[in-house]
Amino acid sequence: MGRQPRIFIPGYPHHIVQRGHNRSAVFGDAADYYYYLKNLIEWKNNYRIGVYAYCLMTNHVHLVLVPHEDGSAVSRLMRRLSARQGRRVNRLDNRLGTLWSGRFKSSVVDTDRYLMACLRYVELNPVRAGIVARPEDYPWSSYAQRLGLTRDKWLDSDPVTANLGATLAVRRQAYAAFVAEGVAPAEYEFLRSAVRRNQLTGDVRFVDEIERTTGRRIEMRGPGRPYK
Repeated sequence: MGRQPRIFIPGYPHHIVQRGHNRSAVFGDAADYYYYLKNLIEWKNNYRIGVYAYCLMTNHVHLVLVPHEDGSAVSRLMRRLSARQGRRVNRLDNRLGTLWSGRFKSSVVDTDRYLMACLRYVELNPVRAGIVARPEDYPWSSYAQRLGLTRDKWLDSDPVTANLGATLAVRRQAYAAFVAEGVAPAEYEFLRSAVRRNQLTGDVRFVDEIERTTGRRIEMRGPGRPYK
């Protein structure tokens, strides 16, 4: 079966993945990463999109975005980010051609059951890749900012980690403990498969909810079921 068409819904988190062409590098040095984040901050404000999480890897990016008013703003934001990064890399490397591998992948995430798992999945990418031993040691993800370990304060508050405790310190400690548990293999495969196939990150109840909201039924296909 072919992949599901992408769907964008205001008010819902979207897990976004975009990879470099032929899995080649899209970030060469620290300036490249800073440039991408600078544009992300600028255009998220212009398009009224919240950023719940991000992780910039050498040859791909993960974002968790929520469009506040217009779901299609996600596509406009991603076009801005990919075009600007592509022009920068082509200019600096004196090259032509595309930087990115086709269209980005997107999965609408069930806030109640899966959003916090999705945040953990995204922020543990550099640990899974063996780049760092601890997520707080990786400078190009939202983890350190979420835990207040950097001066950056532009990450948007999400509805799940905001309910982990009565104080900010307690919430940060609870989230750090949750991330330290790691991602179980079944959870990893479910989250990975959902975004790779442009499917929903949720169970049958969430499929029904999205159908009521949009009039479209996004069926779960192929391998991958909600983890236990």
